[in-house]
Amino acid sequence: MTRYLAAFVLCATLAAPVLAQNATIRGFVTSTSDGQPLPGVNVVLLDAAGGLVTGTATDADGFYALSRVTPGSYTLRATFIGFETYVEEVTLAEGIVTNNFALEEAAAELEGVVVEVERETAGAANITAGLQTVRPADIDLVPAPDISADLVNYLTALPGIVSQGDRGGQLFVRGGEPTQNLVLLDGMMVYQPFHVVGFFSAFPSEIINTADVYAGGYGGKYGGRLSSVIEVAARTGNKQRFAASFSAAPFVSTARIEGPIVPGKVSLLASVRESVIEQGASKIVDEPLPFSFGDQFAKLHANLGQSSQLSITAIHTNDTGRLGLDPLSEDAALTEEEVQWENLAVGTRFIFLPATLPIFAEVLASMSQLENDFGLPDAPVRSTMAQRYNFAANVTHYLGNTDFAWGIFLSSVTLESDLGGQFQNLDLKKEFVTEVGAYMEPEFRLAGGLRIQPGIRLQSFPSKGLTFFEPRLRAVWNLGIHRFSAAGGVYHQEIVGLNDRRDAGDVFTAWVASPDGIIPEAIHGIAGWSIRPTPWLTFSAEGFYKQLKDLIVPEWTAFPRFTTRIQGADGEALGADIRLEVGSGDAFYGVVSYGLSDVRYNAEIRALQILTGEESIDYAPPHDRRHQLNAMTSISARGFNLNVRWQFGSGLPYNQSLGFDRYVLMDTLVNVVETPGDERVLYGRPYTGRLPTYHRLDVSLDREFEFSRNATATLQLGLINAYDRPNLFYLDLFTLRRVNQLPMIPTVGIKVDIN
Repeated sequence: MTRYLAAFVLCATLAAPVLAQNATIRGFVTSTSDGQPLPGVNVVLLDAAGGLVTGTATDADGFYALSRVTPGSYTLRATFIGFETYVEEVTLAEGIVTNNFALEEAAAELEGVVVEVERETAGAANITAGLQTVRPADIDLVPAPDISADLVNYLTALPGIVSQGDRGGQLFVRGGEPTQNLVLLDGMMVYQPFHVVGFFSAFPSEIINTADVYAGGYGGKYGGRLSSVIEVAARTGNKQRFAASFSAAPFVSTARIEGPIVPGKVSLLASVRESVIEQGASKIVDEPLPFSFGDQFAKLHANLGQSSQLSITAIHTNDTGRLGLDPLSEDAALTEEEVQWENLAVGTRFIFLPATLPIFAEVLASMSQLENDFGLPDAPVRSTMAQRYNFAANVTHYLGNTDFAWGIFLSSVTLESDLGGQFQNLDLKKEFVTEVGAYMEPEFRLAGGLRIQPGIRLQSFPSKGLTFFEPRLRAVWNLGIHRFSAAGGVYHQEIVGLNDRRDAGDVFTAWVASPDGIIPEAIHGIAGWSIRPTPWLTFSAEGFYKQLKDLIVPEWTAFPRFTTRIQGADGEALGADIRLEVGSGDAFYGVVSYGLSDVRYNAEIRALQILTGEESIDYAPPHDRRHQLNAMTSISARGFNLNVRWQFGSGLPYNQSLGFDRYVLMDTLVNVVETPGDERVLYGRPYTGRLPTYHRLDVSLDREFEFSRNATATLQLGLINAYDRPNLFYLDLFTLRRVNQLPMIPTVGIKVDIN
């Protein structure tokens, strides 16, 4: 393994040639009002005649680099919607110039030179080979029960992302399991970031700078998960002045504060949210809603100099809920069993620009921890703990028409679970897993708007004696108003999450090293096309395929029981998404999307061998939602903002019952003639039935009132499930009792902003 890493670093070093007789200009772009980095700013160099020499767009850190420029005099121009155009005359000599600058907010949008880059994946229909960039402004358009918007509401409006609905905190991305999603916050892994109530996650829009969502086909920088990547970059605090906001709504209350510690250099951003469901929403619908959650976030950011920055980020979340019982049933009053989980992540990120090299480098160190319990609050019957220490270094060389990225990473993971016999053939003990590796990923910008990004990831687990080489490829071709894209790769996941998908009311997840040394594998393939005939209209279509091998699933049995065994399965997921986005200034915005997918597993099932003689069976897993349709619109007029969202999903698979019998436990001598036994339900082939379709309409109307130059209040009225659709959440395996999603809930929220 040491030889492999040494070879990787040597290749990466040799791949960066000396830039003799060339100039490079680079820097960070921020906002003059608060010092925030501005991602997506178009930065170009123009010659004396006003012709375009080269250009790029800033990344999530507001960083730009224009390299391999002939020394001379140029005009540096930066444009960004909502900001004044920045123009500066620069004279470049051989070598590197670091030029940081700030943009001033404008009263009107200004046109400028636009450079086509992948960051233009911002927008609901702007998807490039599975990648979509989400901005806070996008999130704010989705109706939600909280006046402060949340990332998860936007994610569930995307085709290909299936949720359990209003509760559970589980997202399935293009056929993958929730435990196959890699979620990062400022480079830190967050194991289970979605709250027990499906409207909320650990990421309110107020703390987000950008979020890159890869539904598949992600590059060599990411690994250890089979399905998707959600990378959230948190905002830095206001470096110019103090600001705060407070909000209250029937589901959650929030508070945020930010401001300079050293004006212009060091800032702090902090956010706290606590649920008030039992005191708010539960009283409105006059039903018990046994859910509670909260999250706390803080980020310290410092500009150490013109070429270096340091940030420290911390987040904590907690969730508790009783998911599988009808709160109005008699059984609900007899049990206090609940599921609860708690996340903690702390990390630091240091970025710097070497003085003599056209390089952007970052070093990350973090700790992530998850604790998950199920049972009585003081006596859980199942518990699990996962703790991860992570170190990574990422370097990008800017070489004109080529950017060469590479990095190394090292992780140490501790896993400990007590499952109370849930998985009978799994011998769990405290485990220590070490992961080490490296990646290389050049990006070539060729003639005609073609960009190719091949990559390879070396991922090794020395504690298990396993090493994987994972090839990756991403390609984008911008051809006028058209964009063609494709992506693919091989992915492995050595640390897996075990859960019992037979029971929708049980979201307890145990993180373990893959049993028996069999490592789950996925192969992704994505191809897409988009067209933007006018600035206000975008249409996109994308197809995907995922081949899944050596998955770990619970064993199917013909009758329900509290314990089971685990077994292996292979599978595949294929489908397509189409999206249409329409926007006309601030007055109107609309998006319609449709997703088609087919997820199939194949597993050997011993019970079926006894019943039918078949050795294996092909079946749809319980998250196979065949059809999804989402429609969303936002209308602004006379100071009011109206947001409407309608969503539809075809029924999820479930086990149909064949009938009932009685079961006698033969642990002692029993007179079977006189002993009636216990009633149980018998099931047919796995997941051959389909639950009813899911559809829901959410509406919100808000209005902002200005009290002074530095203080505003926003009032919001809303309806969740506006036509009171009785959507099914869960069918109890033992009683066949129906548990519905949330009913129609009217909401009133108020938010106060102080700047």
